[in-house]
Amino acid sequence: MNDLATTLDALEARIQAACDAARRDRDDVTLVAASKTVPPEWICEAFSAGVRDFGENKVQEAAAKIPLAPSAINWHFIGHLQSNKAKLAVQLFSTLHSIDSIALIETLAKISEESGLRPAMMLHVNLAAEASKSGLSPSALFPAIEAALASPLPLVGLMTLPPFDPNPENTRKFFAQLRGLRDRAEREFGIGLPNLSMGMSHDFEAAIREGATHIRVGSLLFGDRPKPKPQRELDTDDF
Repeated sequence: MNDLATTLDALEARIQAACDAARRDRDDVTLVAASKTVPPEWICEAFSAGVRDFGENKVQEAAAKIPLAPSAINWHFIGHLQSNKAKLAVQLFSTLHSIDSIALIETLAKISEESGLRPAMMLHVNLAAEASKSGLSPSALFPAIEAALASPLPLVGLMTLPPFDPNPENTRKFFAQLRGLRDRAEREFGIGLPNLSMGMSHDFEAAIREGATHIRVGSLLFGDRPKPKPQRELDTDDF
C-alpha cells in the first residue's frame, strides 16, 4: 500500500474541489472507504489518518475484520446482499446501501422486528438495466419504497452503480437520473430521502456535482488489491 495519509490528503483535496465547484459544503459528502479485500491493519491505518466510514461487499469477510478494527468505525454494506446473510448484516452494519428487492426488504423487516436492530436502508436502482447487476428498475422503485416505509428500518436514500466509463462525464446522466428519482419520491410520498450513494474512485467528482452524499472510494485510497474470483453484482467493480 502507498503512503495512506498522503493519499488521503490528495483525495480530500479533490473532494473539496468538487464540493466547491458544486457550491456544496464538504461536510455534506461522506467518504466511504471501500475496504473489500483490505486487511484489518490497513483499515486501522486509514482510521488513524481520519477515515471514519468503511464499506464492505461481503458479509462474511466483514464479520472476520470488524472485531479487529476500531470500534468507532461506521460500517456500511455496499455489496449484493443475499437473504441468507441478512441476519448477520443487520448485526454488523449501520447502513445497508444496496437493498434491491421487496423480498429482501421483507426479510430485513422480520429480522429487525425480532432483533430490535434498525440499520438504515438505501434502495439500489439499476438505472442502465445491466443484466450483470442486480438492483431495482426505475419502475419497481416506488413499490419498493412503499414496502420500505412499512418496515421498521429507516429508509434514508438511494444508491446506484452506473456502467463503467473511462470518461466520468458520461456517467453524470445516471447520477442526475437518480437524483431526479429521489426528488420525485420525496414529493409523492411526502418524505425525506437525504442520501444519494453514488460515485467511486473514477467518477466520484462527477457524482458530487450531481448531489452525491456518499462516495464509495476503494482503489484510489488503498491502491491495487488482490482480486478475488469474479462474483455477480458489485463484487467485480472498482470499489
